[in-house]
Formats: sequence, structure tokens, C-alpha cells
Amino acid sequence: MKEQDILQTIVAHKRIEIKQQEEVVSMTQLENLLEDLAPCVSMKQRLAASPTGIIAEFKRRSPSKDWINREADAALIPPAYEQAGASALSILTDERFFGGTLKDIRTARPRTSLPILRKDFTVSRYQLCQAKVTGSDAVLLIASVLSAEECRTLARQAHELQLEVLLELHDEAELGHVNEFVDMVGVNNRHLGTFRTDVETSFRLADRLPKDFLLVSESGISQPETVRQLREAGFRGFLMGEAFMKTAAPAATLSGFIKALQP
Repeated sequence: MKEQDILQTIVAHKRIEIKQQEEVVSMTQLENLLEDLAPCVSMKQRLAASPTGIIAEFKRRSPSKDWINREADAALIPPAYEQAGASALSILTDERFFGGTLKDIRTARPRTSLPILRKDFTVSRYQLCQAKVTGSDAVLLIASVLSAEECRTLARQAHELQLEVLLELHDEAELGHVNEFVDMVGVNNRHLGTFRTDVETSFRLADRLPKDFLLVSESGISQPETVRQLREAGFRGFLMGEAFMKTAAPAATLSGFIKALQP
């Protein structure tokens, strides 16, 4: 895909995709599946209590780099991440651009006790219900694709479904999207228009972010020293995917990374 506003392309397709999914499983049918579901495992609490705060991501591809790990198995890698010391999991469920599906969460959920973040481009309550039914504990809301009011509404609806909310920001202009229903505030170091990464984005925003939220730095992290510096800047969660998924043994790579973090 050419360097352009990839985000607009993804979101436009996402809206079409949701309509197609609703034709197969209606909102009413989905809501009927919401009864007697297990309460969420708090991702916020796990990250706050963790000495490392690594959110290990299950990710097969990206729009900028194509396939990273095409044959990655959701039955094997997420539980292996837990054994390796991950504090939480992020599972991408966008199929067209990232090679994931909701089936990956359904597959991983019974095999791990870690909190699972459904990572997708959330624009509707329908997706929140999907996340809850498939066993997610938290959802991602991206400020770049939502108005401040849309973000507040979706965050409130997520809480009604007992889902935690990670709100993703990219710059100072999006600080107004933070609201009382947000549990964690993330800074994506990847520009979603070009998909280029720059960890300096997290350091630049660190002092501007509200101190009463758990802070997460996302993407572009590959060195233990970077995590140490980010922790000093106030971050407690570190979402990493490609650094692990591009290797032959993602969980072993994570284990080595966590060992390197230890003093």
C-alpha cells in the first residue's frame, strides 16, 4: 500500500465490514449471547502491579510490512507469551489489513489467564459486543478515528459491558478525547497515516498526559533500555508485537527481552 492516509482506508473498509457482519449475526442475536459472561480480567491492574508491563501482541501482518508471521497459531503463541512473562496480551482482529480475526481471541481465551485486549479499529457498539462475547477483557479506542463525543459514548458502553478501555492518542490535539470512562491512556508511536514509528512521540507526550491514568507506550519498542526510559517517564504498559512476532520463536524472544530488563 502506498504511503498515504492508510487509516482512512482501513476505517472505511471497517464500516463496510461491520454492516456485512450484522447481516450474518444481528445486534439482537449478539446481545442475547451477553448473558452470564465472565467478568473481565483487569488489564489496568495487571500492568500496574507488573515490574515489566509488557503487553505482548499477536500480530500476523501490517499494512506497511505485509506478512510478519503468516502461519502464527493463536492456540500456541498467546499461552507461550504468558509462560514467558507477559503481563497482558493484545490480539489483532482486523483480517484484511492485519491478518487476524475474532477467532484468534476465541482460540486464545481458554488457554491463558492473561487479560486480552481486542485490538481493532472500533467505531461501533457492535464491535464492543463482539469483543465481550469472544472473551476480550479490554478494547482499544483510537482518538484519530473518533470524535471526542463518540469516544466517550463507546467508552461508556464498554464499561457497561464490563470491558476496560485503552484510549490511543497520537498527539497533543487528541488530549480532549480523554474522559471518565477511560481506564488506560496509550501513546501510539506509529503514525497511522504513514505507519512510520518514532518512540520520541511517547517521551514528548509524557508530561502532557493525565497523571491519574495508567499510561501505555505502543509500537516501535525493540530495546530493553527504551522500556527502562519509558518507565522513568511514567509509562507502566509497553505494547510490543513486531519485535517478537518477526522471530522464529516469539515467546522465547519475549523471555530474553524480559530477562534483559532485570537489573
